Amino acid sequence: MADLEGARVLVVEDEYLIADDLVRALHAAGGQAVGPAGSLDHARTLLDEEEVDAAILDLNLHGEMAFPLVSDVQKRGLPCVIMSGYSPESLPESIRHVPNLEKPVDHERVVRSLAAEIVAKSA
Repeated sequence: MADLEGARVLVVEDEYLIADDLVRALHAAGGQAVGPAGSLDHARTLLDEEEVDAAILDLNLHGEMAFPLVSDVQKRGLPCVIMSGYSPESLPESIRHVPNLEKPVDHERVVRSLAAEIVAKSA
C-alpha cells in the first residue's frame, strides 16, 4: 500500500459504503481522513476549517456537481484525485488535468494515485 504517513486527506463522497472503504484504505496507508463529506457545503466547510494536505473527490454529490470544489482544491495547490463515474472527456476542460479514476475503482488504487500526486506536487 502507498505511504500517506501523516497526510490529512479530505474525502468527498456521498455514498456511505464507498466513503467508509476510502477512509479505511487511507488509514491502512498511514493517512488521516478529513470527513468524509457527502455534500458540497460540508466539503467546503472542512476545506476552510480543517488542515488538509490532499483530497479525494467524487464529482456528483446527490445530483450537485463538484467542479467548483475541484477548482478550489487546485487553487490551494493541494494534490487531489477525482473518483467518479465520468470519463475525463466529459469533464470541464479546466479540471481535465486532475487524475480521474472512473468508478468502480479499487480503493487501494485511489490511495496509490493520491500518493503519486503528493510526491509529484512536492518535487
